[in-house]
Amino acid sequence: QVQLVESGGGLVQAGGSLRLSCAASGRTFSSYSMGWFRQAPGKEREFVSAISWSGGATYYADSVKGRFTISRDNAKNTAYLQMNSLKPEDTAVYYCAAAHTPSWPYDYDYWGQGTQVTVSS
Repeated sequence: QVQLVESGGGLVQAGGSLRLSCAASGRTFSSYSMGWFRQAPGKEREFVSAISWSGGATYYADSVKGRFTISRDNAKNTAYLQMNSLKPEDTAVYYCAAAHTPSWPYDYDYWGQGTQVTVSS
């Protein structure tokens, strides 16, 4: 079992930056591929970004491509989402997720509790 805890959310002005962290418990973090999702009020959860277990493959939603960067540090059992040039439409609760399934990046086995990101205009 993997437990995920997100941190790093907060309030930032448009154009600003935040770095989200996702700390994972357990000694098998390096075998999990990871993903970031977000859910804005009244909207469905949407995919943001994903990174393979080795870090060798990354994926981004078109809406964040060129502004967000996903990374991981397997020695620290942590995944990151660097968010630059933030826009008000990036406002949402951000969730990290872990996958040990061949259907990644579409399916995930474990989810964190989320961290709020609010971008003011």
